[in-house]
Amino acid sequence: MSQLWSPAVRELTPYVPGEQPREKLIKLNTNENPYPPAPGVEAVLREYPVDHLRLYPDPQSLALRQALAREHGVEVEQVFVGNGSDEVLALAFQAFFCHDRPLEMPDITYSFYPVYCKLYGIERRGLPLDSDWRVDLDAFTADSGGAIFANPNAPTAHGHSRSAIAGLLERITHRVVLIDEAYVDFGGESAVPLISRFSNLLVIGTFSKSRSLAGLRLGYAIGSRELVEGLERVKDSFNSYPIDSLASTLGVASLKDREHFDACRERVITTRERTVRRLAELGFKVLPSQANFVLACHPRHDAAQLFVSLRERGILVRHFNSEALRDFLRISIGTDDEMDSLIEAFELLCR
Repeated sequence: MSQLWSPAVRELTPYVPGEQPREKLIKLNTNENPYPPAPGVEAVLREYPVDHLRLYPDPQSLALRQALAREHGVEVEQVFVGNGSDEVLALAFQAFFCHDRPLEMPDITYSFYPVYCKLYGIERRGLPLDSDWRVDLDAFTADSGGAIFANPNAPTAHGHSRSAIAGLLERITHRVVLIDEAYVDFGGESAVPLISRFSNLLVIGTFSKSRSLAGLRLGYAIGSRELVEGLERVKDSFNSYPIDSLASTLGVASLKDREHFDACRERVITTRERTVRRLAELGFKVLPSQANFVLACHPRHDAAQLFVSLRERGILVRHFNSEALRDFLRISIGTDDEMDSLIEAFELLCR
């Protein structure tokens, strides 16, 4: 450990992203979309004027924010964009959660949240999931420093209804409630329509999953003007140009093709339900999923060993080495052919 690091850095335990292998594997470990972006994205990419790259991008990312505002039925002043939803989350933690009371979150959720808390010195309170592995909304308290959870949750994949979220917001009125909707397009119900009723609600979205643009790093937040202004103040204290001009242009193009978006989303959902049935036939317990992944365990086979055996067969899934999740594998939904290969491997391994 370097003596040149600041004390805070020495205490950090950074987030560990899913493996991005260099060799050719069936990649079912980081919840990427198995299908390409909308055709219009490729067309815009081919026609993009290279000369534009010598200029700084629009610091307000106005065209992208306008497109997102149209997509979600809100005002452009209610939209904030960043370099992936992870950056938007990082800015939100600093803008809204540095209080003298702990931030509440599920104890099983997106593992970047505790990293941000450690980085910014935010006290956190982990809330157990309920007996069905769902985020327990009743456990959140009104006197905390704020609330955050993914909906659908990661990695358990359950999503709460909009009416259930509204019930939570009726109790928590004086702190920010942040809902991370990275996976909402695969069967969840968005809380964005609630923003007009609850000025303390901030919804985070991404282009990485349902829009097939993980390589671009585009994320956004939708909330009241007050919350968006808070995010802008923090952003402009770090980096006034988080969205490059090419990424912004391609993001706008992806939002124009609703037909492609719906078709890809439905294919993922159909493949997911087929995969759940086939895993159950092999003896797996599979948690109900409203995301583009499933969380599964087998009562007779060690998850860590299954992970290794799958990798030896050229299939990469995700195993979390934590007490709560060590019996589970998180499996991203790929193409039908990729999922057939997974099932064939499991048929050999789980005999």
